[in-house]
Amino acid sequence: MLAKVFPFMAWFKHYDKASLQLDALSGLTVALVLIPQSMAYAQLAGLPAYYGLYASFLPPMVAALFGSSRQLATGPVAVVSLMTAASLAPLATAGSPGYIAYAILLALMVGIFQLTLGILRLGLVVNFLSHPVVNGFTNAAAIIIASSQLSKMFGVYVDTAPHHYETIIHVVKAATHYTHWPTLLMGIFAFAVMYGLKWLSPRIPNVLVAVVITTSISWATGFQHDQNVGIEAIESPAVHTLIEQFNMASAAVPPLAEERARLGEASSNAKERHDDISILDIEHMVEVVNLKISRLQAEAHDCREQIRATLLDGVPQADGALHFYPKDETPPGMESDGRTWRIKVGNEPLDTDNLKMMGGGAVVGVIPKGLPSLDIPPIDLGVMLHLLPFAAIISLLGFMEAISIAKAMAGKTGQRLDPNQELIGQGLGNICGAIGKSYPTSGSFSRSAVNLQARAVTGLSSVFTSLAVVIVLLFFTPLLYHLPQSVLAAVIMMAVIGLLNVSGFIHAWKAKWYDGAISIISFVATMVFAPHLDKGIMIGVVLSLMVFLYKSMRPKVAFLSRSEDEELRCVATHGLQECPYVTLVRFDGPLFFANASYLEDTITEIIRSKQGLNHILVVANGINDIDSSGEETLSLLVDRVRSNGIDISMSGVNESVLEVFDRTHFLAKIGEDHLFPTLEKAIIGIHESAHAHDQEADCPLLTACRLVEA
Repeated sequence: MLAKVFPFMAWFKHYDKASLQLDALSGLTVALVLIPQSMAYAQLAGLPAYYGLYASFLPPMVAALFGSSRQLATGPVAVVSLMTAASLAPLATAGSPGYIAYAILLALMVGIFQLTLGILRLGLVVNFLSHPVVNGFTNAAAIIIASSQLSKMFGVYVDTAPHHYETIIHVVKAATHYTHWPTLLMGIFAFAVMYGLKWLSPRIPNVLVAVVITTSISWATGFQHDQNVGIEAIESPAVHTLIEQFNMASAAVPPLAEERARLGEASSNAKERHDDISILDIEHMVEVVNLKISRLQAEAHDCREQIRATLLDGVPQADGALHFYPKDETPPGMESDGRTWRIKVGNEPLDTDNLKMMGGGAVVGVIPKGLPSLDIPPIDLGVMLHLLPFAAIISLLGFMEAISIAKAMAGKTGQRLDPNQELIGQGLGNICGAIGKSYPTSGSFSRSAVNLQARAVTGLSSVFTSLAVVIVLLFFTPLLYHLPQSVLAAVIMMAVIGLLNVSGFIHAWKAKWYDGAISIISFVATMVFAPHLDKGIMIGVVLSLMVFLYKSMRPKVAFLSRSEDEELRCVATHGLQECPYVTLVRFDGPLFFANASYLEDTITEIIRSKQGLNHILVVANGINDIDSSGEETLSLLVDRVRSNGIDISMSGVNESVLEVFDRTHFLAKIGEDHLFPTLEKAIIGIHESAHAHDQEADCPLLTACRLVEA
């Protein structure tokens, strides 16, 4: 009983010092990969980099302690990070305090959803995400994730557009206008280091090596070169005007947003009073406020884009300070410092007394030292209702990724795996993670592979991984200050290359053309609707269910005859000749309300089109279940067929269907002598009576009778 509640207790049977050493080494090895990866994935989720470390603190340890896989490495992963960003984008600005609070709340909801499914033993619900849908979504997500890092690689800044492809177009335009070459070269160098080390030896922590080298170069060369100045240091009236216009538009939005919130409360009160006139007035005022906000946001966006596109030369003054002139407009006799400077601008109004000028590349910056505070995130029911569908999708996607990895490793280790227990582990990992300021996490393929290669014996390796993250948070965060953002982008792009699986489309198409079509449509829909990734998944799931329903409503009905190898096969598939007096009909699938009429129509068509028919044999080997509608249809068919002077029998009826026949008295109607245990015995039993008026010598079904007589 204790082992069921605390599955980690089973680890310590026959556990020895050698196992402890292997687990400790594996845990530290995974931590070397996890620490830089987690920071990169946090930024992919729209969070400050150090929240990736928070997500690597409790979730790996708790998920391992209460899961069933001993090698699964849990933590931030690419697809879940992307889904987190897509879920929260409509609610708040990425990186803002509200956005961070919602991300932590989302982790709590994902954890509760997964834990509930695990406790109720509902792990099979993940089957609603079919392999073609997941393959299409994953390939699209890999491309979206990789392309989302292009702005960091080129060192440019753009606003996020309603569609992902529009954002990428803006990034390309910005890159053609200006690319920060040291940033791009740093990213390419990180790529080269990671790829080269991976090719030389997979055991080397290539990500960590790339991070250490590039961070050292960044620190030594002054890669980041920022300076705070007053607006008077910028020698350009046009830039002054842009900043003033931007500040006015940005500052005017929050009061209008507050007014909209007040109108929303007033509308709710009016609805409670059933005051229709007030409701109409308020709705009109809300529309006016929304129009004003949209106009101001568009104006702020235009100004922000122009400010970002403004390139400046820094000119040293006599007192050592820098003054900034538009590019190539430096006054004669003055020399610039050789750098290209830009003004850092976000969504908030700019402080004209303290403008941040960027003359170098972007780095991670300050990471708070110490562990995050442990507390339950604030509960907001309105936000939770909005996030509920996203939490469900992230829960299922994350669990599918985790269980797929765990199954692959269990196949190599021979370990017994319990999907429901894994759900409980992942759920508790996310719940405890939310208490420790984490965003949603899942099992990682790359880090689990590292864990397996390092010969981890139990989930204790993940405990050591968490301890390593704790040590980094307590003592080594200052060392990460100079880590270039383009290197984190390279880490993400390198990691998602493994998600691309073009052969999956081909394999699905070869298996069933409609599976291939669903996979391709899921891929295209995810790409088109990004960043609204849930729409791509929903379209794929709906298509899968529609195909399933169609196949259930119209299962395969085959007409059988004897082939050259003496087997009974489909007439249409093998081009066989049928007996004119006996028809063998095989129904492949459960017979229930949705498809019972299809069988009825098929047999009615046989009666109408086949002259001289004496007997219909329903081959029921494929009917594994039947409901009242199916039984009623069979009962009516017996009456209809026999009223046309044709007899009807069945063969290969299984026990569960026979029980229904017995309870509904169908056995008495069709006659027990018309039910045969096998198809061959049925042919022998009905052949003579069906050919009473024409004992043909070359009947396609006669071979069976002759074999029995011999």
